[in-house]
Amino acid sequence: MSELNKNNGERIAKVLARSGVGSRRAVERMIDAGMVKIDGKTVQSPATLIKSVQGITVDDQKVNAPEAARLWIYHKPTGRLTTYYDPGGRPTIFEALPDNMPRVISIGRLDLNTEGLLLLTNDGGLARWLELPSTGWIRSYRVRVNGRFHHKRLEEITKGVTIDGTNYRSVEVELDERKEGVNQWLTIRIKEGKNREVRKLLEYAGLTVTRLLRTSYGPFELKTLQRGSVEEVAVSLLKQNCDGYFQTLSTEVNEYVTPEKSKSKGTGWAKTKPKKNAKPKNKHHSLTKDKNTNARKFRSRLK
Repeated sequence: MSELNKNNGERIAKVLARSGVGSRRAVERMIDAGMVKIDGKTVQSPATLIKSVQGITVDDQKVNAPEAARLWIYHKPTGRLTTYYDPGGRPTIFEALPDNMPRVISIGRLDLNTEGLLLLTNDGGLARWLELPSTGWIRSYRVRVNGRFHHKRLEEITKGVTIDGTNYRSVEVELDERKEGVNQWLTIRIKEGKNREVRKLLEYAGLTVTRLLRTSYGPFELKTLQRGSVEEVAVSLLKQNCDGYFQTLSTEVNEYVTPEKSKSKGTGWAKTKPKKNAKPKNKHHSLTKDKNTNARKFRSRLK
């Protein structure tokens, strides 16, 4: 950031993203929808410069100053959507997160039937930085496939290929063993993570994906984390691996001290709608499946 921009402030979309309101793109959509106000006046442009979040509201709820950036690794199971709310009532990952987590944003998405490592953060700016192909980070997947290899096409996808008008960069494919027509495992490494990229590339090579598990995202690895579990990345590792992002900020990331769990429900915005015939809350120490968890996270985040 230039010295001039530091003196004038930062773009409101960038600051609100760091405050955990949403990704920068989501904040821009909120501004377009007239949801963001400063001292009661509707913000007209995501390029508006601000020096603090004082007087800013989103959907008439006060926005708190950005907290220290934090990052979690979540072992996403199959059968959950990477979204805050599904109109069809299907379960989402955010409903399954622990109560003591703040509102978080996913770095990219894993589709309903894909499992494995999913990064979560409370910092929308960090989420955007982590998604950029310019980081050069590799996403690794273990894949179970069935079918007959189209050897020429398999070679094509390792060099980069265009499928249905979409350009895909080169990928690495490592076969456990070369078999035909039976279930087998392979490892594929990609750099971009376009929508359903792994499935589309392997289908192009004549293979049907029967199981898809992401094992790493750049330097962050799933390792032995159990399915459905979540663990926070140490701040030292976050600083070490995301130094390029923190250098763009005028403030420094500090160690986060976990506060005592609040029992207050408070008020909030962006609530999920409760599902019909919801089961009673299970108070087991594993991840809660409370259908209103996401709403509570929004409320506590904006307190």
